[in-house]
Amino acid sequence: MAFQMLDRNRLMLRPLAERTNRTDVRRKAIYPDREPGPLKDEVRRTVALTAGRIRRARDEGRPVMLAFGAHTIKNCLGPVLIHMMEQGWLTHMATNGAGIIHDWEFAYLGESSEHVARNLCAGQFGIWDETGYYLNLAIIVGAWRGMGYGQSVGAMISQEALEIPDREVLIEEVRGAAGKVPLPESAGAACDLLWTMDRFGLPAGRMQIPHPHKGFSVQAAAHRLGVPFTGHPMIGHDIIYTHPLNHGGAVGRAALRDFLIFAHAVSDLEGGVYMSVGSAVMSPMIFEKSLSMAQNLAIQAGTHIDNHLMVVVDLQESTWDWSRGEPPEDHPDYYLRYYKTFHRMGGELHYACADNRDFLLALCRELKQG
Repeated sequence: MAFQMLDRNRLMLRPLAERTNRTDVRRKAIYPDREPGPLKDEVRRTVALTAGRIRRARDEGRPVMLAFGAHTIKNCLGPVLIHMMEQGWLTHMATNGAGIIHDWEFAYLGESSEHVARNLCAGQFGIWDETGYYLNLAIIVGAWRGMGYGQSVGAMISQEALEIPDREVLIEEVRGAAGKVPLPESAGAACDLLWTMDRFGLPAGRMQIPHPHKGFSVQAAAHRLGVPFTGHPMIGHDIIYTHPLNHGGAVGRAALRDFLIFAHAVSDLEGGVYMSVGSAVMSPMIFEKSLSMAQNLAIQAGTHIDNHLMVVVDLQESTWDWSRGEPPEDHPDYYLRYYKTFHRMGGELHYACADNRDFLLALCRELKQG
């Protein structure tokens, strides 16, 4: 039985330039030399500990991973994250679909963060042409080229263009794959791109896409520096799914590739550092699955991942004494997913109740002084 689906082709898309935004990164950008706000003594100790372990991990060639929620980008911390990559303090970046979008809109428009309640009432929330068009197209093209979600977008921003292949190249790739066992995955990605080109009348060649503010883009900087930047979206969670050009197959290919890239970094985490900043769902969920796979492989090799530091930063106070173990299910702290999940992951865990701006600025300052 086939159920009815909403037809996105009937939506009235409006140009992004018409949207009123709440944040202008050109005016609100935060740079690494800014003074952080006051931090509790416990948080300051966590900052110092984290900086020391990052320096040791860098000296020993171990990973330093930073997973963060979209507000880290919306708070205009792009220059801070870029500085940390440039200094070699971060070896892997990961965010959710919204983080990808805000970073791209800053690079393309200089602004982001629409008025949700106002636009939702008007039937216009998230239904903006350029955001859906360019991000979806970057992912579809990137998936065919064997790139992940974040790398696909980062390359488009950095190069300010997308290269659309000739139809005949894609057709020949699909024909050449016929009869091969196993069937090359790239053939499916070629079909996705071919369908998109035909459905939306896309000509082959170089599509110029100016990004006048790409200096604020963390994704573009990661692409330039060769640092993995992985995107971890959930279908329907982000505004790019409202656009008719959105292709679930391409999103799945690119996002799965990024998950496995992320998991590979976790598999090397012995002696490394994992920071989870402002991510209540994405970071703990992908980390626990990745660490489970990594431990599976480590155990097969006669080893185990135990010497890893995990630092979780969020605004919610925790009243439970976690040294006693997990709280009972009738205690509110049981539902602090971003703390409880990491509490189960072995290694060494520290929770910092702090604003992400203050924590990352203080961490930058501590790393410089070391």
